[in-house]
Amino acid sequence: MQDTIQRLAQLHDISQFLYQEARLQDEHRFAEWEALWTDDAIYWVPANGEAPDPEREMSIIYDNRSRIALRIRQFFTGKRFSQIPRSRLRRVIANIELLGENAEGIRVGANMLLFESGRRGDSIWAARNEYLLRQEQGQWRMAYKKVALVNNESALLTMAFLI
Repeated sequence: MQDTIQRLAQLHDISQFLYQEARLQDEHRFAEWEALWTDDAIYWVPANGEAPDPEREMSIIYDNRSRIALRIRQFFTGKRFSQIPRSRLRRVIANIELLGENAEGIRVGANMLLFESGRRGDSIWAARNEYLLRQEQGQWRMAYKKVALVNNESALLTMAFLI
């Protein structure tokens, strides 16, 4: 019984973290979003299906921690003309599952639905997200995030925001 209660509490805490991450992205609060990553983080958006290996397959995004920081700095330059005015975004994070735990952290899966309204019109993006989360100084942090877009095998409109 105690294990079940602890597992439910952990799932609740992780869910709240994922909801916070989605809200920060939706509100374009990228400096705060960047703070959610570990120093050794990997952020991956594969192209062409589920792509098991980003070192061997085409990627839409395959960033280490310094590249994540560079993308954030680019948003603040004022030269992201495709995001002037900024897209209005709302994400729904659902079907959150704890997939396993090891020395590196906790593996988590979730479905994501993103609605974007911008200059090009409205778009809907659907994905399966996978995370590796760790506790650092009592806070959850992302060491890994994979966003497998459902339609990543098709031509994609410009994604001038961070998936």
